[in-house]
Amino acid sequence: MTTNAAWFERAQRVIPGGVDSPVRSFRSVGGTPYTVVRGQGAYVEDVEGRRYLDFVQSYGASLLGHAHPTVVEVLRDAVTLGTTFGAPTPGEVLLAELMTERVPGLEQIRLVSSGTEAVMSAVRVARGFTGRDKVLKFDGCYHGHSDGLLVAGGSGVAQLGLPGSAGVTAGAVSDTMVAPYNVVPTLDETVAAVLVEPVAANMNLVAPHAGFLQGLRAECDRVGALLIFDEVITGFRLTYEGAETFFGVTPDLYCFGKVIGGGLPVGAFGGSARVLSALAPQGPVYQAGTLSGNPLATAAGATVLRTVTPGDYAELTQRVAGFSAALTQAVTSAGLHAVVPTQGPLLGLYLATEPTAAPSNIAEARVLCDNGLYAPFFHSMLDQGVALAPGAYEIMFVSLAHTDRDLERCVEAAHVAATVAAKVNA
Repeated sequence: MTTNAAWFERAQRVIPGGVDSPVRSFRSVGGTPYTVVRGQGAYVEDVEGRRYLDFVQSYGASLLGHAHPTVVEVLRDAVTLGTTFGAPTPGEVLLAELMTERVPGLEQIRLVSSGTEAVMSAVRVARGFTGRDKVLKFDGCYHGHSDGLLVAGGSGVAQLGLPGSAGVTAGAVSDTMVAPYNVVPTLDETVAAVLVEPVAANMNLVAPHAGFLQGLRAECDRVGALLIFDEVITGFRLTYEGAETFFGVTPDLYCFGKVIGGGLPVGAFGGSARVLSALAPQGPVYQAGTLSGNPLATAAGATVLRTVTPGDYAELTQRVAGFSAALTQAVTSAGLHAVVPTQGPLLGLYLATEPTAAPSNIAEARVLCDNGLYAPFFHSMLDQGVALAPGAYEIMFVSLAHTDRDLERCVEAAHVAATVAAKVNA
């Protein structure tokens, strides 16, 4: 078993579609997925021994890059003490302290095992705290695969052309309202919460318009609804503190994942002690998890948060800005046009046949994501040893392990890939 094709064939016999997350299937770009056996820094290696410059970085979880030596050392020590206990541990307290010290409005958190769990639980708290049923989300924002929030999702849902999911009943989404991103909706007193990605990163990258998040805060305050920031992607990746400081808007509830686990499965939701008092065992809102606060995940996550500095984020933001400009030029000089929006160190990439503005919502993003350019571009990049996400609705993740030469190599490959995509589209 030494080829990607052989491993994918073997996987399809025992795993539905051969993958444990649909976007990994290459369904939207075609071809056979590569099967990763190891990663180091900015690179991953597949079963055939081929190395790829990796801009997936576990969809943003690997801020320091793969197998960072300090994180590996901490995990080696932690695993000898035991992997799970079903009891309180010092590690969960230490991680919670690190997070609440950084984020001004975050007083308490509850750890879970995934971003989906975090958002699902935050919504339940909002409903329990307000005594209301309705939740408003935005078209194209992905908040995990729980039934009530999968409607009008981005990411893999958009890539597979699904409006939601089979198996989700009308009743499950009857209390979910959907509005266009970057438009402040008018709420009423039936709404428990407004749920938003402060930077939409599941329809590629769509930045919030000036005043959008502030408008949501004001409208929630007007009717007594709670504002929930889904920071599974932006949390401790956008800035040292997160979206609250970056945009100057304080939500009532926060959802985290990815970075706070240091590469291990994790999620968290939190807010003020007053709102979190609704959560069991103090209050009537039930939530539980056998592996919540897992000692390996908390050890890795705390190590990452202690390792990165405000200066690291500032430097990465500056480097990504230059990378964006270089990618734009590389694609344009090859006969296509690129829209490469940034927010802090977050980076998007849309391809087009003519000059176009950055999208402001899913309808505009879909025009660029579904124009047929991404698949040949993706495969040309992969052939050159540069791995992007296998879907046009995802963003690129630049880690602290990516060197200037790595970024230059990606730009050079992008020029070639854009040339290929332009010819395919001609």
